[in-house]
Amino acid sequence: MKERRNKIKQVRIKQHVMMKTFTVIPKEGRIHQPLNHFDRKNTKTFPQRFMVNEVYWQRSDGPIFLYIGGEGPLSKYSLLYGHHVEMAERHEALLVALEHRFYGKSINPDGLETDQLRYLSSQQALADLAAFHHYISQRFDLSYKNTWISFGGSYAGALSAWLRGKFPHLIYGAVASSAPVHAQLDFSSYNRVVGRSLTNEAVGGSEKCLTEVREAFAAVEAALLMGNEIEVGRDFGCCESPVKAEDKIELVQSLAGVFMGTVQYNEEGLEFNVVELCDIMTNKSEAYKQEEPYDRLIKLMAMYQARVNAPCLDVSHEKLVLELNNTKVRSSYRPWVYQTCTEFGFYQTCEDDSCPFSHTINLQIETKLCSQLFDIPQYSLPLYIDFTNQYYGGKRPQTQRVLYVNGNIDPWTELSVTWNDTTVDDDSILLINGTAHCADMNQDKALDKPALHQARKEIERRVAKWLKMHHGTI
Repeated sequence: MKERRNKIKQVRIKQHVMMKTFTVIPKEGRIHQPLNHFDRKNTKTFPQRFMVNEVYWQRSDGPIFLYIGGEGPLSKYSLLYGHHVEMAERHEALLVALEHRFYGKSINPDGLETDQLRYLSSQQALADLAAFHHYISQRFDLSYKNTWISFGGSYAGALSAWLRGKFPHLIYGAVASSAPVHAQLDFSSYNRVVGRSLTNEAVGGSEKCLTEVREAFAAVEAALLMGNEIEVGRDFGCCESPVKAEDKIELVQSLAGVFMGTVQYNEEGLEFNVVELCDIMTNKSEAYKQEEPYDRLIKLMAMYQARVNAPCLDVSHEKLVLELNNTKVRSSYRPWVYQTCTEFGFYQTCEDDSCPFSHTINLQIETKLCSQLFDIPQYSLPLYIDFTNQYYGGKRPQTQRVLYVNGNIDPWTELSVTWNDTTVDDDSILLINGTAHCADMNQDKALDKPALHQARKEIERRVAKWLKMHHGTI
């Protein structure tokens, strides 16, 4: 879902950029980073991709806006489009971006082998960013007058906050959008928020919508338990019948994923938004009124497969494991699965009674991939996650000049900083009503919700304040 959202976003951005009177092509380069920043005896390096856009920069004392890459390839459009780019133009900033190690093109040929993935971590990524800061400072002859502000969304938003926390002498301020700074093994609250958002009338949900979704998934689970796998597989256009227990769970996860992704990326141009999804699940017109929720879910999935141009719904768990074990495919999700196993968890389970989907999506199933792919025992995961929270501070980070921005229908808000306490300053939290994951990072559009317009103004106010503070003008 995230990959499709990014592709759709790239097309939209490309169209926007092409409409400009002139198009700036960001300069691309490579910096050879240590494979292991924490072992000087290890002299191995890897080529890390970066990009630079100088078009807005006031060279003498203009600020540096650092866009942090996350768990995917870095796009040139990251320095051509977005709220941070709009702010860079107004504040005459140099725009720079760094691709995350082991994603995109920033990886050695054997980088996805399990023995190499041990060098993939957020700590190594922060050290990469610190080294990149030094490289850019030398290349552009920067001084203390050039204020560095970091920007990131989702996992990269957490990196933005952590970079400011661990390297406060390098980064003066940080914007952390939809940043899950709190690692959590059993992220059951994700689906609790999905269910709550499906009832939110402000975004097109209703209590009826949630009820219909619950009934539809209960019917799917009952049909599978009664041995009607072939019929269910035919109903939902599966590539093969979900006979094996693992395949049944893959089917339920695929169905749930459409609802989860719709809530997370509401109004981002994906296959559905909450309004359309709930309309399909609750429609009482002549065409629908005799149908059960199960039948409406079938229609919803048929529409989904048509819109993503999928000939059938692949629910083979064995095929998934084979794909994730392929160390040659650079577009694989293998690196991110590794990070969930060794640092974050983030497993979106459905064992909580508030979850509207199937209880078969449980922690045991979610963490099994760690042992299947990387020989990481499931019992060791809580130790890794505890370390992450102790190292960074979880929801109680000891940080100043970090702005945590979240939308209140985004499930990832549960793992971000959304309330003030003694560990953060009073000017550090922004919660946007009716918006979803990383919505604030997009360029301002006329049709955006008033709350989103206002949030972007507030983000820029904070950034402008930091710049003035650093120059001693306030």
